[in-house]
Amino acid sequence: MLSMHFARRLLAAGLAALLGGVAAMAPAAEPPLTLEAAVRQGLARAPQLEARAADTTAAREEAARAGRLPDPVLTFGLANLPVTGPGAFSLRSDGMTERSVGVMQAIPSRTARHAARDLAGARIDAAQADRVATEQGVRERIADAWIGVWVVEQQRTLLADLHDEAALAVRITQARLRGGEGSAVDALAAQAELATLDNRLEAAEADLAAAQAGLQRWLGTAPGALAASEDFSHLPVQAERLVSSIDQQAPLQAWAAREQLAQAALEQARAARRPDWSVSASYGRRAPGLADMVMLEVGVSLPLFTRNRQDRGISARQAQRDAVQADHEDARRAQREAVTRALASWQGWGRQLERYRQTLLPLARDRARTALAGYRGGGSLQPWLEARRAEIELRLSYADALAAHARLWASLAYLLPSEVTP
Repeated sequence: MLSMHFARRLLAAGLAALLGGVAAMAPAAEPPLTLEAAVRQGLARAPQLEARAADTTAAREEAARAGRLPDPVLTFGLANLPVTGPGAFSLRSDGMTERSVGVMQAIPSRTARHAARDLAGARIDAAQADRVATEQGVRERIADAWIGVWVVEQQRTLLADLHDEAALAVRITQARLRGGEGSAVDALAAQAELATLDNRLEAAEADLAAAQAGLQRWLGTAPGALAASEDFSHLPVQAERLVSSIDQQAPLQAWAAREQLAQAALEQARAARRPDWSVSASYGRRAPGLADMVMLEVGVSLPLFTRNRQDRGISARQAQRDAVQADHEDARRAQREAVTRALASWQGWGRQLERYRQTLLPLARDRARTALAGYRGGGSLQPWLEARRAEIELRLSYADALAAHARLWASLAYLLPSEVTP
């Protein structure tokens, strides 16, 4: 008997150790996915950023060769070859005939080469500005996708909180009907209200699946559970700084780079007024018995008639530069307006959300509970039906307000590039 008891204890201890080992080997549950974690993960896998990095690399490679001398030209030729008479087309009939080989090197002006280097540097800055603007857009779109999932989850929770009361109303109407106090109309109305709520919950599930697909597009994998709450009531940058730092914001950096590129193109057009040089040397071999010849030449371009040539190009590049500057100023004003509007809307939605939480939602909840208690005490079901429908619509409006507030937060929080944001 003692040995049997000992064997059972030993078996129980072995099972406990085995289960403990299995539990230890099981992978730990992933932490909830926060907004910032989603943005970091999405940025690390965004093909758009890889494309912009490749553009920057290409611009740097082009800049490495900008302003350098062009490749020399190897020349071959014949000089003083007779084409008439008894010795026509003979290399030996005339002592002046020579075969030559030479090298020619074009030497653009120092101003032109300096302008070419400046233009290449401006293209690097433009590519980097495009990368910054693309990163800002990607961050905002990832945040928008995360917010889409988070809002649907909030909406589903807000609706699910009403399910128990709807089921209770069905039970109360059925109990009163069995007791001879209620009516079949009330029982059917309560059942219809419950079914309508179930339909809304089904729609929320479908919306959640669609929103998760949108987030997966950025993360590369199916998103897990999201963090229960995010604080969208505070921006990572002070509102005053957002208004005063318009030129530092990602959308405006691209315009600054375009203006720099237009200025570099103008300087390159001005450099065309400077003469370019060329140097050539050749070695000529003549018939046997005659001395070989060497030729050296220096050439220079003559930009004499610039009025309808170089000056036209300068005027065109200057007009393009002026157009970019005007568009830049317009973009600056539009950005300031957009930021000011977004700040005002974000702050307004924040105040509305506070009113929802402090006043509207509690009042709607109390109204529905009071109406259901009145029906249970012998009153009419209609007040509860009206209160319930009003509360559902109010909760859906609250979810919409959450979405608007959060998306405005994202549009403002990622305006400054990550290396500028404190």
